[in-house]
Amino acid sequence: MRAAARSFATGPLRPRWLKLPMACGLVILGFWLLATFAAPLMAPYDPLDLAGRRLQPPSAAHWLGTDALGRDVWSRTLHGAVHSLPLALAVVATAVAIGAGLGALAGYMGGVFSGVIMRLADVTLSFPPMLLAMAVAASLGPGLGNAAIAMVIVWWPVYARLMRAQVLEVREREHVEAARAAGAGRVRVLTRHILPLCWTPVLISATMDLGQVILLAASLSFIGLGATPPTPEWGAMISDGASQFYSWWVALGPGLAILSIVLGFNFIGDGLHDYFDPRSE
Repeated sequence: MRAAARSFATGPLRPRWLKLPMACGLVILGFWLLATFAAPLMAPYDPLDLAGRRLQPPSAAHWLGTDALGRDVWSRTLHGAVHSLPLALAVVATAVAIGAGLGALAGYMGGVFSGVIMRLADVTLSFPPMLLAMAVAASLGPGLGNAAIAMVIVWWPVYARLMRAQVLEVREREHVEAARAAGAGRVRVLTRHILPLCWTPVLISATMDLGQVILLAASLSFIGLGATPPTPEWGAMISDGASQFYSWWVALGPGLAILSIVLGFNFIGDGLHDYFDPRSE
């Protein structure tokens, strides 16, 4: 039995990097992507509909019970993915575009421009991420859009430093020197000969950061700086459940949703690391 399991794990029918954690991460992500696009079909009730008695415990009619207003917790948890997952993708994509772009220019150009960008990144990174996000979100006002802006400000320096380090290493390689000697312009050297070799660490970091962005967005909503009522957002739902001490099911659904999707993205990030790392077994 164990030999057969090992054969399946490493055999020709299964890629070497597609291990159990990676497979679990893909299944988790697939479920929440399905919920993002098909929540109205998967949810038994409208997330804003007062479908049952208030604070009703889990039952056959309401799998995760109802909240203080009688809304179905399971339906609201599914609809929470509609807000949380696209928000995380938008934040990470924007942070990567800004941070990696500035980091690539800083690493290739050097000089004063590199110094200014890196000092700005150092100042931003000197603040605890949660504290900085809270300060920016509080100054902009509650709302998922303002929370997204706050999280982009928190995350872009991470990709700027990572991309700059990669560019500094790649630009000294022989094929880059050969391209310069052949008369290639600076833009062509950067875009064709340097950047294609720098994206792997950024991709792995961005995959793992997706879960952290969802967690930070939920934290901002929990303290009232993210989603506004009655939006079915996971952090706001946990905040509602925190005030209902004996109604534990109100916060159970969104809490498990956050836990699962954070673990899923971490598993996928580890799998990508194994795939791109030639030293992985």
